[in-house]
Amino acid sequence: MSRQTKKSKDQQLWWQKGIVYEVYIRSFQDSNGDGIGDLRGVINRLDYLQALGVNIIWVTPFYKSPMLDFGYDISDFKSVDPMFGTMSDFDELLEETHKRGMKLVLDQVPNHTSDQHEWFQESRSSKDNPKRDWFCWEDAGENGTPPNNWMAMFGGSAWEWDEKTKQYYYHAFLKEQPDLNWRNPEVHQAVLKEMQFWLDKGVDGFRVDVMWHLIKDEYLRDNPENADYKPEQPTYNQLLPVYSTDQPEVHDIVALMRDMLDKYEERVLIGEIYLPIHQLVNYYGDDNEGAHLPFNFMLLTMPWDPKKIATSIDEYEGALPNNSWPNWVIGNHDQSRMATKVGEAQARVAAMLLLTLRGTPTLYYGDEIGMQDVSIPKDEVQDPQGLHMPDKDLSRDPYRTPMQWDESEHAGFTSGMPWLRMAENARQHNVKAQEEDENSLLSLYKKLIRLRQQEQALHAGRYRPVYSDKQLLSYIRETDEQRYLVVLNLSDKPCSFSKENFSFSGEIKLATTPGRAGTTVRNSIEVKKDEGLVIKLEA
Repeated sequence: MSRQTKKSKDQQLWWQKGIVYEVYIRSFQDSNGDGIGDLRGVINRLDYLQALGVNIIWVTPFYKSPMLDFGYDISDFKSVDPMFGTMSDFDELLEETHKRGMKLVLDQVPNHTSDQHEWFQESRSSKDNPKRDWFCWEDAGENGTPPNNWMAMFGGSAWEWDEKTKQYYYHAFLKEQPDLNWRNPEVHQAVLKEMQFWLDKGVDGFRVDVMWHLIKDEYLRDNPENADYKPEQPTYNQLLPVYSTDQPEVHDIVALMRDMLDKYEERVLIGEIYLPIHQLVNYYGDDNEGAHLPFNFMLLTMPWDPKKIATSIDEYEGALPNNSWPNWVIGNHDQSRMATKVGEAQARVAAMLLLTLRGTPTLYYGDEIGMQDVSIPKDEVQDPQGLHMPDKDLSRDPYRTPMQWDESEHAGFTSGMPWLRMAENARQHNVKAQEEDENSLLSLYKKLIRLRQQEQALHAGRYRPVYSDKQLLSYIRETDEQRYLVVLNLSDKPCSFSKENFSFSGEIKLATTPGRAGTTVRNSIEVKKDEGLVIKLEA
């Protein structure tokens, strides 16, 4: 058992008590007027993040890249793209983050490189190049067809023909993003060295991109057809990726990464994994020697239905391995924003849900002010997912628009022209306006975060379900010394909360609606529409 796992039994580690905030670097803050966010922009906003109360900053890729997938196509893993600044800027960001008592987590993209990376340039130069087997090369099938039916996430076949060497190479995403061959031990060592470079600098861990993609079926078996496919879905969904993702050997790779991180003091390994709960929890690894936090995207992907959410929380809690630590995610750069999916009023309830559940919470920049998806005209679409399937309206640009800071032109994001258009109401709906309103969503986030971090029951306590129906979701967070009851109305109609054989009394500490805090309640509560309540129960 690792040093970190042993310690976590006795006390909470920083990544268990902390709150993760994703900074999509292109859209957070521009410091030089080119319309694209950068490292110095993040430095300039560290005081804001500290005041918000988040303490783990996850920054999306800033490495050298052709930017065909906006930084997830990396040509040099140990670099800073000039678009985002310099290595000196990064060093200052790390220093200033730590100076404020916060942690810095970087995106690591070990599944693929850019086709401009020197590794792939060597690999494709000839069949007998020493790095040929660093990528997934295969002979053509009959009549020159691809080796199997696997499809790319961004549309079309996942196999690209290389005329020079007369073989196909595999790419799970763009053809300019060839997949590394993780069945080759030389790849293990090369990628781990890239990660060590940043760990030696002092970064606090990694969020590993598409962790469940790393290993592919050894026999390249065809994926089966998806009988539930709908035409509006990505073409990738036509097949079930049972052979191209989530292979048993992937857990050996995750364990290698974890073993390396455990050689450093208290670093965290977070995995991006879109899988059903009982497959997801396997990524904690045997004896919790895998990812510390396999991302749980349940709140992003399931209907906003209290009964279904309650059932899924129970399923997740029941599936977690012994001594593992849960986590919850309310937004990221690949999913429609929560305030768009559930509306402005329910975005407040969603904040309360995220910050009172058991486990490490992750929010996406702008969630704290209720930013919504922004409609991007077809001729302005930049996201490769949208460009490669233009008839399906699948661009992720609407969720990646610049942060809305103040009432100035371009809402304080840049003095130039933003790389993506901003929300039309950005000059009214922004951080500055909400900082001056004690009833704003931003103020609610700050209060929730402060309460969570102060109260042992909320950041470390047990989870116990109480009741759910078509409107209400309720549960208790408790330690042996204190108990909190959380009651959430996920509907736009008022209702009553009371439960046979469940008597209680306590004080409302926080509410999503003004004027309820400080009220004493006993055995029954009238819950307003779109309202959430955090109640400290009497001993």
